[in-house]
Amino acid sequence: MRGAAVASGATVCGGANVQAEQAGVGGYDYRLPGFQKGNRLLFQGDSITDMKWGRNQADRNHYLGHSYVYLIAARLGVDLPEAQLDVYNRGMSGHKVGDLRKRWQKDAIQMKPDLLSVLIGVNDVGRNLGGVDIENWENDYRFILDASRKANSNLRLVLLDPFVLPSGRFEDGALYKKWRNQVERLIPIVGSLAKDYDAVHIATQNIFDVAAKEVSPQHWLWDGVHPLPQGHELIARNWLQEVSGRWG
Repeated sequence: MRGAAVASGATVCGGANVQAEQAGVGGYDYRLPGFQKGNRLLFQGDSITDMKWGRNQADRNHYLGHSYVYLIAARLGVDLPEAQLDVYNRGMSGHKVGDLRKRWQKDAIQMKPDLLSVLIGVNDVGRNLGGVDIENWENDYRFILDASRKANSNLRLVLLDPFVLPSGRFEDGALYKKWRNQVERLIPIVGSLAKDYDAVHIATQNIFDVAAKEVSPQHWLWDGVHPLPQGHELIARNWLQEVSGRWG
């Protein structure tokens, strides 16, 4: 971030370069990831991924939505123009992992991705505050990963942890505790799946926890679940750094 930010007529940041580490996040200090020309990147998940991506793929103004998917595509499009990457967003607002399973053939297998990125879980928590059925959740997740790897044995996988922060409606500590407890039950499963399927694992909850301590939870997630623009940027930066670390 360069230049000046002005509020109430006062200069908040001068002309010097501002280091991203001041907000508890890393910058773009990574090797570019290695992709083959025309590789297809598919992003799956719920509303955090969705962010109103245009269902009309001919409308190139809106086809990626305005989530971290858009930011990743923008960065890779600038830095790797020769790769001509084919990026798709298939996140669906409100979906749980079981919903992904139901639409997986159409929205994943038939799309023949070279890289698949999945962020799912917070809706499973929101609909099951009394306790997510961990066994079923893992079985559904394994089903979609097995089906994907069966269709493409060389498929690259990126799995992101679900996350919440004590902001918005979750400033009520009791409600936040219920959501966070269930999220914490899902995170080890994602980590285990990442190991089993040799996937890149993005520890998103930990990333947001660190950033929230440096600034505030409200700065990143407006309602405890959905990221503000800087929250999506935080996901995008860490996604790019981790993917580059594996396939740079």
